[in-house]
Amino acid sequence: MKYLIIGSGGREHALYWRLLYDDSARQGDVYAAPGNGGIADNYRVDLKINDFPGIEKFCIDRKIDIVIVGPEAPLVNGLVDYLEQKKIPAFGPSKAGAMLEGSKLFAKTIMNKYKIPTAGHIEFYDKDELIKYIRSVKEFPIVIKFDGLAAGKGVGIPESTNEALEFIKATVKEDTKVFVEDFIEGEEASILGISDGNDVITLVSAQDHKRIYDGDKGPNTGGMGAYAPAPLVDNKKLSKIYEEILKPTITGMRKEGIPFKGVLYAGLIIKGNDLKVLEFNARFGDPETQVILPLLNEKLGGIIEKSINGGIKDYRISFKDKYAVTVVISSGGYPGDYEKGKEISGLDDLSDNIIAFHAGTESRNGRLYTNGGRVLNITALGNDLMEAQNKVYSEIDKIKFDKAFYRKDIGHKALEYFKL
Repeated sequence: MKYLIIGSGGREHALYWRLLYDDSARQGDVYAAPGNGGIADNYRVDLKINDFPGIEKFCIDRKIDIVIVGPEAPLVNGLVDYLEQKKIPAFGPSKAGAMLEGSKLFAKTIMNKYKIPTAGHIEFYDKDELIKYIRSVKEFPIVIKFDGLAAGKGVGIPESTNEALEFIKATVKEDTKVFVEDFIEGEEASILGISDGNDVITLVSAQDHKRIYDGDKGPNTGGMGAYAPAPLVDNKKLSKIYEEILKPTITGMRKEGIPFKGVLYAGLIIKGNDLKVLEFNARFGDPETQVILPLLNEKLGGIIEKSINGGIKDYRISFKDKYAVTVVISSGGYPGDYEKGKEISGLDDLSDNIIAFHAGTESRNGRLYTNGGRVLNITALGNDLMEAQNKVYSEIDKIKFDKAFYRKDIGHKALEYFKL
């Protein structure tokens, strides 16, 4: 099989790595467009993710069997539809299916119609009406969300009227579709399922760390680290998530005439036995993919083929009896303004039990430089969570570049959970 992976982040490097690790493809059979500095130059394709005709031409020229779409934007813009019209198999939902991520209000409509548990919300299409409502709110925190794509950063959780008004002033434009959602206490977890449009299989649970600073402080990011499995999601809860969330969503989308193929990512809030959906994504999570794929026993290519061609219900999937931790090293200043082009050193000094997934990196003349906000994902497996965490943090300082930053507490919350 020949694969083309669309995207340039840590998620895409993890997909690339996994396909090669499976021995389901040789080095010359997995390409990435545009890829990053962790992928050999010969297998990086100089194409933008929105260059649909260019992607089509490359697939025809190189006889690509399957295109795997990593980021949300090309899914929402209809890349899978485009390729399928050209008889090129692609992994991911259609443009209509990707609206589960592309429009949070569409996702709310689906959840409410098919009785999928989620927080209550109020929609606003007028900024003045939103401000008027905020001034009337008596209890905080509340959750303010943008309707469309926002790269994981279109959410505010103000704890006062003034904080809410500041968030609106800084981020909400006159024509921005916004909704205010009830704040729900609990622990967050990510559950990813892979669907063929009729059924869905669940992957091992994971927990992301969105905030930039230790202790979940500071602004939201695309994700500063993750671990898997998440201890608060035991087998009983995983079955409940399948029965009450993933399967009803896939069934509901099919009833709507929108069969959903690809990855259905449910961002959940969990308190005791109570489960609610915070959001849906329509693709592999980043950085959750970097801890899920190293634990997978089966070949990724086989699962992807089942998603595209059908029959996923009968596919047996299992994971290693281990834990995985990944820590993101970011550019100084991220998620705000940051500089690129800082030379990276130390990757060759990492131990064999460390996997370095590249994200915002660029290779030039045999040297590696920063080329994004989230630069590297340092990943390790262990027999328990503490072992995996210790492996990462004992090695991460070997990697050097100007103003490099990472959180020091990825996985600590889960370790506290084990003490309960």
